[in-house]
Amino acid sequence: MELGLRDRKALVTGGSRGIGAAIVRALAAEGCDVAFTHVGDGANAESLQQEVEALGRRTFVTEADVADFRGAEAVVKSAAGALGGLDILVCNAGITADAVVWKMDEEQWDRVLDVNLKGCFNYCRAIAPLFRARKAGKILNITSINGLRGKFGQSNYAASKGGMIALTKTLARELGRSGVNVNAIAPGMVLTEMMKKLPGEFHLAAEEESVLGRIAQPEEVASVAAFLVSDQARHITGEVVRVDGGQYI
Repeated sequence: MELGLRDRKALVTGGSRGIGAAIVRALAAEGCDVAFTHVGDGANAESLQQEVEALGRRTFVTEADVADFRGAEAVVKSAAGALGGLDILVCNAGITADAVVWKMDEEQWDRVLDVNLKGCFNYCRAIAPLFRARKAGKILNITSINGLRGKFGQSNYAASKGGMIALTKTLARELGRSGVNVNAIAPGMVLTEMMKKLPGEFHLAAEEESVLGRIAQPEEVASVAAFLVSDQARHITGEVVRVDGGQYI
């Protein structure tokens, strides 16, 4: 299937590793020029930048804390300038700081909400005027099935991802008449660098939850992401697509 993404311009937050890097690769392989942000991950960012450029695509890479409200405006402006515009935003940057609620401190709560939820808001807000002026654009937010169902020991993370889902649906209503599609992907357990560091029992639990009996690869999320920001999905908006192997049915 031809996705019609050639020469589109995309910005991916948290794009140097894991799901974000897989999305950068998928979009570049489909012919997009891709900008992406990272935090303290210069070696991976440089390597990925070289991969994108080897495909003959332009790229723009910057270190940025997505929780920085004004910084989001600067990144969007710089990325649009470097690539010659922006057509796609993927809000992927996210962190965890797990603890049961009676042991969670204020810093753990605030930082996860600031990066995951406020960071998503910051970039969606910064890019909205550009997309509204163009009467076109695609926004994709990477949330989690734990934002739908909750998760023991992850009140901050689940709240942030649930907030992203509500934000996605609200932005779809606000921006739809401007020709902007806003959707979300809710992955289950994905075999990223972060997940590989978890004890084996976490992997086994996810495999047992999945009706397919396995954990997803980042590329399996990225392929869905590429579809949702393409012209093939032009009549889909306000949706949350689970890519979880049936973990949450």
